[in-house]
Amino acid sequence: MADYRQLLARTDLDVVDIAVPTHLHGEIACAALESGRHVLLEKPMAGTLEECSRILTAARLSRRLLAVGFQLRLSGLWGRVEELLREDAIGTPLYCLIELFGGPCLGAGGWRYDRGKVGNWILEEPIHFFDLARWYLSCHGEPTAVTARSNSIDDSRPLLCDNFSAFLDFPDGAYAVITQTLAAFEHYQTVKLTGTRGAIWASWDGSMNSGSHLPTCLLRHFDGRTVTELDCGGASDAVFGLQQQIARMCDAVRGSQPLHADGHDGRRAVELCLAAEESSRLKQTVAF
Repeated sequence: MADYRQLLARTDLDVVDIAVPTHLHGEIACAALESGRHVLLEKPMAGTLEECSRILTAARLSRRLLAVGFQLRLSGLWGRVEELLREDAIGTPLYCLIELFGGPCLGAGGWRYDRGKVGNWILEEPIHFFDLARWYLSCHGEPTAVTARSNSIDDSRPLLCDNFSAFLDFPDGAYAVITQTLAAFEHYQTVKLTGTRGAIWASWDGSMNSGSHLPTCLLRHFDGRTVTELDCGGASDAVFGLQQQIARMCDAVRGSQPLHADGHDGRRAVELCLAAEESSRLKQTVAF
């Protein structure tokens, strides 16, 4: 089925999962919501704040559920980090570092190299990390400012940044550092948090994430005196995360679980990414 309109013409659908290039999100999401379907929309929610607002309006008027695909929230490992924070395992979190070291993801037909389709690469991988930072430091409220820097290994595409770092300010002096490179190899992600009474170290090694090989992960907790290695919380590969995301959406439609991330989370993450792009371009801090 090549046209989404054919899909929406069916009468046996309750939920539509939208996983197309970014520039198509607004059109298809609004059409699906207006047809009376609940929507699971892959991140980024859209390439502009105006499109995000249009989708939110369609969800509100249709009274349908709108979830945005931040599947890292459902990962055994990254979700376990948030559980430890809720359990007061390190006191009040004050510092969060989220790092990705990996190679490029081209997208089918290389669409992620087309700025008209992708928007920018900050809306691809780093958007996950902006969402995690908001989630992990939510006790402080919303971010207040972002300072970012980026560059590209190819001068012909300077806005598709291979290397990116951002400093995200929160109230009460808390802050997050988000840094990634897509000019390297394989896929390694690390999260480090420190608080008033301890620290958390979590790492994910996706270098063997193929076939029968699952990624390896490590989760360590420091209570101020002793370092303890903890269970990583179950499967944490990308495919499993997507499966969990679909299952969670179905539970939300049935009313048995809340959405893992809603349209407001989606719009806020886009706002942070666009502000980071502006900060990098202007080489100055952008305040909210």
